Amino acid sequence: MNNEEIFCTEFEFILPRGLLDAEGNLHRHGVMRLTTAKDEILVQRNRDAQENSSYAVIVMLSRVITKLGSLAEITPDLLENLFSKDLAYLREFYNRINQQGDVYIPIQCPHCQSQFQVELALAGE
Repeated sequence: MNNEEIFCTEFEFILPRGLLDAEGNLHRHGVMRLTTAKDEILVQRNRDAQENSSYAVIVMLSRVITKLGSLAEITPDLLENLFSKDLAYLREFYNRINQQGDVYIPIQCPHCQSQFQVELALAGE
């Protein structure tokens, strides 16, 4: 990473289906931030996550999703209502930004040698 690159900690996403709230509004556009050590510690301390390791994903996502449509707060209870396709999408998105640090990969054209970035399609898309 050179000094001119900006370190990005938040990434926008669009859910394949969307989350329906209690009023029937569909929320698809969101923002997820990178995970911190504190997030991981708090998820490990969460009683529901301790009792059910699968639930730890929901708890972690509720911590790192900073925006989802017009929803004021993202909670585990709210995310329990995600469609399975959207949950799979968010898991993969989470892994990509936290392991690779970006949702884009650098590409170079084999013909003109121009360099650009391409967003890979996630399995849920």
